[in-house]
Amino acid sequence: MAAAAKTDLVIVESPAKAKTIERYLGDGYKVVASMGHLRDLPKSTLGVDIEGGFVPDYQPVKGREDVIDKLQKASKRAGTVYLATDPDREGEAISWHLKELLSIPDGKARRVTFNEITKNVVREGIAHPRDIDQDLVDAQQARRILDRIVGYKLSPLLWRKIRKGLSAGRVQSAATRMVLDREREIQDFKPEEYWYLNATLETEKGESFKALFHGTEKKKVELHSQAEVQTVADAVRDKPFTVVSVAHGTKKRSPSPPFITSTLQQEASRRLGMTPRRTMSIAQQLYEGVDVEGEGTVGLITYMRTDSLRLSEDALAAAGTFIRSHYGEEYYYGKPRRYKTGSNAQDAHEAIRPTTPSLTPEKVKKSLTGEQYRLYRLIWGRFTASQMSNAVYDNITVDTLCEGYLFRAYHSKIAFPGYTAVYDDNREEDEQENEGGKKPLPELAEGQSLSLDKLDQEQHFTAPPARYSEATLIRAMEEKGIGRPSTYAPTITTITAREYVVKEGKYLKPTPLGETVTKLMEERFPDIVDVKFTARMEDTLDQVEEGKANWKTVLQDFYGDFAQDLDKAEEALQGQRIKVPDEVSAEICPNCGRNLVVKSGRFGRFLACPGYPECSFTMPLVVEMPGRCPKCGSRIFKRTSKKGYTYYACEKGAACGFMSWDVPTKENCPVCGKTMFKLAGKGQRKPFCINDACSNFLPEDKRGYRRRRTASTGSDTAAEGAAEPEKETAAKKPAARKTAARKPAAAKKTSARTKKESS
Repeated sequence: MAAAAKTDLVIVESPAKAKTIERYLGDGYKVVASMGHLRDLPKSTLGVDIEGGFVPDYQPVKGREDVIDKLQKASKRAGTVYLATDPDREGEAISWHLKELLSIPDGKARRVTFNEITKNVVREGIAHPRDIDQDLVDAQQARRILDRIVGYKLSPLLWRKIRKGLSAGRVQSAATRMVLDREREIQDFKPEEYWYLNATLETEKGESFKALFHGTEKKKVELHSQAEVQTVADAVRDKPFTVVSVAHGTKKRSPSPPFITSTLQQEASRRLGMTPRRTMSIAQQLYEGVDVEGEGTVGLITYMRTDSLRLSEDALAAAGTFIRSHYGEEYYYGKPRRYKTGSNAQDAHEAIRPTTPSLTPEKVKKSLTGEQYRLYRLIWGRFTASQMSNAVYDNITVDTLCEGYLFRAYHSKIAFPGYTAVYDDNREEDEQENEGGKKPLPELAEGQSLSLDKLDQEQHFTAPPARYSEATLIRAMEEKGIGRPSTYAPTITTITAREYVVKEGKYLKPTPLGETVTKLMEERFPDIVDVKFTARMEDTLDQVEEGKANWKTVLQDFYGDFAQDLDKAEEALQGQRIKVPDEVSAEICPNCGRNLVVKSGRFGRFLACPGYPECSFTMPLVVEMPGRCPKCGSRIFKRTSKKGYTYYACEKGAACGFMSWDVPTKENCPVCGKTMFKLAGKGQRKPFCINDACSNFLPEDKRGYRRRRTASTGSDTAAEGAAEPEKETAAKKPAARKTAARKPAAAKKTSARTKKESS
């Protein structure tokens, strides 16, 4: 009697992926999860024999003994062991570690990768296994050891010379410097004055429209002072205007390419308010597989760590078929759109796309959490739109002339939506271009005479570059070649966790600690914080992956100069202790009158009196909003309610009594001069006046609050200013916010010991 065939073993990283793949493979395969890394460098020591040729000391991860034991037993019983970890450098290294740790013979261990978790792709991958790519493994080893050397050699120096608990890193230090350099640009910026001059013109029929000063008949002219504005205004006031041209035209707008890792993180931040780390976590869930009603467990998107815009021919064909059948032939571009990948890209995987275009967001909505649905809708929409027709706009440009000065009016309206029927990328430049063209123009003809109704002058100043948000920092890192798709989110998490930068609203601002550490790095280790050097190192690691460079030679070349810099720094800083300047706030200590400073404790950042221990006053860190209190003129602070909701209140608290769920803006009411407010939430919101004594006052029932259904009566009621969290996250958000709200209170009770350490 013949012996029964052995079951093959497939090892993946996560249980969700294991469940999906096992369903696709069926009998004869057992799919298990390693739960990530099982072997790594030790945490407590450097773990690299530098003198012996950069030999790493890999050890089993502590606490994972049970998983390792189960995998060893399963691999011994199995026929073939398929190592199916993620299809990138880190995934390749994890497969190699598994093979070494579990002592799987060469002929028995086979590597398979899946760019998407679908039945056909999984079975195709198993049918065509390969050996472990040692070049990929070596590239990952080089990155890991480089980061370990920098971190474990530099961090102790920072601990001794600045403060305990600090760290330095090849990518994180360069990213921190980018945030600091932007802050320096803002501080050094000198604003320049410029003016707009708008003419409200009327036809003989009494129809009016606005035209913006453009220049003279011969050239465009910019107005830089009120005197220049007054010269034009005096010349055209009470004079007739003449229409000199009416130009009709069309403009086509092409769709954006499908997402890569960096653009997905940027758009998810801008549109959905997701942090890069959260975006990648949700995307991982969509990639590994979700239980979809009527479909079973389905991997909804392709692999989400990619810098390539390449799309497979099957995906292009499927998109074309879907668009023609659901939207009509005219909405399809007519042929597949292919996008050029950047020169620095590794191009290892396709762009991020839905695995099956016909699985629309609405079809799978009931099976997804709120975050999964919103992110899938974003990915699906961007990919589908990338294969659709251009959007077409009808444009009208009217030039009017008076005393040799040209005033231009513009209007644009959509003639054919094209791809915007699925995904409107809402580009900022188009918003600015159409800002003055939203109101339709009256019928005008060349030679027609117009009368001037009024002139409006607007003074403006050029603005400094904005601070980086998480999304724009990722874009800048990508443009400069800092890091790779898998490192963007962890890098930002690290520099915020170390408090080298903090988030103010949605923007990143360097702290005095970040400035101090970066200044030391610039003086003593210029290569580590040099953006170009870091980018060149990424290119070198790519060469290792391609088999064009030896990984140990790369490490040796780096370490020679680094070790010299380290020795020089130790010698130059011997006996020194670098003090981190206090971050002084505008808040005054009510006990002794000093300006409070920002400190860090167990519960995060808080305000404390610098006179400790004589004065031990502390208070929560406040966020000052633009505008002034409409009741007493004091500052407005951002607060958190006991139920975890954000509101805005006067700094005087109960003594004044003002609070609002609406967000204060920097704009003042043109009638009463008091601060205007806008609805909370994402996107552009029109400011309104909340002063009920003002003729410009907007009543609450006209502000556009979303209505919600009450649990007790089932009737529709208006939310009190702040929109209620969406159904799928309502149970989670208040709890999370309550935790955040408790932290400032806890900070008040910061122990003397904690304050002393943080000082």
